[in-house]
Amino acid sequence: MEDLYSISEVADAFGLTVPTLRFYEERGLVRHSERRGRVRYYSREDLARLAYVQLWHDDGMLTLAETGAVVGSEKAADRLALVAGQRDAMLRRIEKLNRAVAVLDHMLRCRTDRALDCPMTGGYIRERVDTALAGVPYEGDFLPADGSGTARPDPGNGTTRSPERCDQVPGTA
Repeated sequence: MEDLYSISEVADAFGLTVPTLRFYEERGLVRHSERRGRVRYYSREDLARLAYVQLWHDDGMLTLAETGAVVGSEKAADRLALVAGQRDAMLRRIEKLNRAVAVLDHMLRCRTDRALDCPMTGGYIRERVDTALAGVPYEGDFLPADGSGTARPDPGNGTTRSPERCDQVPGTA
């Protein structure tokens, strides 16, 4: 006879709450093998499916809906297409996060007291204001497209937007 594990044993073993495990069942992500009274029991095969769900949801960082689509796909080609699309979306998010880190790195290096006095930040702010007042959607970026932080012209005051100019405290050379 196959070993069965109660819902509370499974929840504890997998770092989940019992309500979460029930929710996964309601979503069709996992199923239990047997019910004894009001207690659900899971087989090793059920646990393998739960581990597969966690692989995609926790480690693969997919939403539960995306996880359900991948886990429920019966053909490798379908699964690969879903995963490829998710991978592309994740790479775009990573790129956006890397750019956000670069902006924060600049803010940590900038020694100007006022944001508008910073060649990079002030230039960016003036550019955004000018674009908004012109009624044009803003398509610029705080950093150059390559994220290098290299100099860009500041249309507001004729100087150059360069992160290197922000590393010094104003008044010191």
